Amino acid sequence: GPTSPSCTQRWALGFCSTLLQEVNSKINKRLKDALFTDQWSELFMDVLSPFHFILVSTVRMQGVILLVFAKYYHLPFLQDIQTDCTRTGLGGYWGNKGGVSVRLCIFGHMVCFLNCHLPAHLEKAEQRKEDFATILHMQQFEGPVANGILDHDLVFWFGDLNFRIESLDICFVKYAIDSNVLSQLWEKDQLNIAKSTWPVLRGFQEGPLNFPPTFKFDVGTNKYDSSAKKRKPAWTDRILWKIKPPSKGLGTGGHRPSQGVLSVSQLCYCSHMEYTVSDHKPVAAIFAFASKVDKPLVEIYVADEWSRPEQAVVRYKMAVGFHRSSWDWIGLYRVGAWGLLGLEGVGSTAQHCGVPSELPTTSEHGVSGLQVIFSEESLPKGNGEYILGYYSNTSSSIAGVTEPFQVSTRMTVHLSSWLPNPVVPVQAR
Repeated sequence: GPTSPSCTQRWALGFCSTLLQEVNSKINKRLKDALFTDQWSELFMDVLSPFHFILVSTVRMQGVILLVFAKYYHLPFLQDIQTDCTRTGLGGYWGNKGGVSVRLCIFGHMVCFLNCHLPAHLEKAEQRKEDFATILHMQQFEGPVANGILDHDLVFWFGDLNFRIESLDICFVKYAIDSNVLSQLWEKDQLNIAKSTWPVLRGFQEGPLNFPPTFKFDVGTNKYDSSAKKRKPAWTDRILWKIKPPSKGLGTGGHRPSQGVLSVSQLCYCSHMEYTVSDHKPVAAIFAFASKVDKPLVEIYVADEWSRPEQAVVRYKMAVGFHRSSWDWIGLYRVGAWGLLGLEGVGSTAQHCGVPSELPTTSEHGVSGLQVIFSEESLPKGNGEYILGYYSNTSSSIAGVTEPFQVSTRMTVHLSSWLPNPVVPVQAR
């Protein structure tokens, strides 16, 4: 995490956005997912949580799903998380086509992830343009800045965009693929053509298509469509991004939404031929972001290990101007379980266990601030690695986290402690 206001934080591999499309959206499956976490979310959480990723937000529209994960130490720098969805199937009444989005403020920059499933077939290019314009128009977010998708400092646009290869016949397309001369197909790719002719796509960037077209394959194989339809291979699955040009002066509502200039570079853009469960091949991209960031609003200090109840003391200090509430609290979570909570879940799933004492303190390392002492009854049983997080009720987000530390006392799974207003002001020693 950041250590000073002048440090530069690189976000490569610190965030993970996963999109799924055309997943099972039958009525009984959708009802089950409405009552319980859907199986795809659970699968990705199981895979990513050992790497200290947690689920930040998720949005689903029938078979279109978007999941956004972040490393736990980025949590204090994520605010204003919102989601939206727009149906464009059957004239806007059905969600098999359309777009879902997650937007949030990351290190002071407004970022939007937009997953779209656009109309299929070669001749539907204009319909794809119209649907994308509809999605951009319909999706609006609350707040003083970045109300529309393109108002964000950084937009990632991805999904089964369904653009095809024009003019060239299937024999030449397959020849170019087999001969690894993919560049001969680029100028006939509908999305490449659209980027230079559609005003709505002005400013969107994409890495070179140095991987074979990702559609359409015989399921269970790496062979292109051998059915009677013999669909022409195409790069239907794409990942693009757009950086908003820096504005002169104040942004929407008189606020400056960003901190410094946002730098984005793509490190990788590829497909994964080894997956054969679909007639599409999954596409992945890795980006690096560089931005100057501040310290977290709340800094938490804790011993490297809690092996005795009397060690369960948490010291913390808040930045000047931080708006604390009597409904704020500090929660203790087992590493790996955070993937099941996410930002919104932190406030609603933890068990609140009493009102610990809170006193001004100065630690042996000279850290002045406040402290919370957890009772022996509230501590988890058994051994494990845990993280402490300060939840701000005012911003509905995590304002500070610790590094993982060991708890090896006899203690019950999750605890949270209320943080009442201090009796006396904090005084530095």
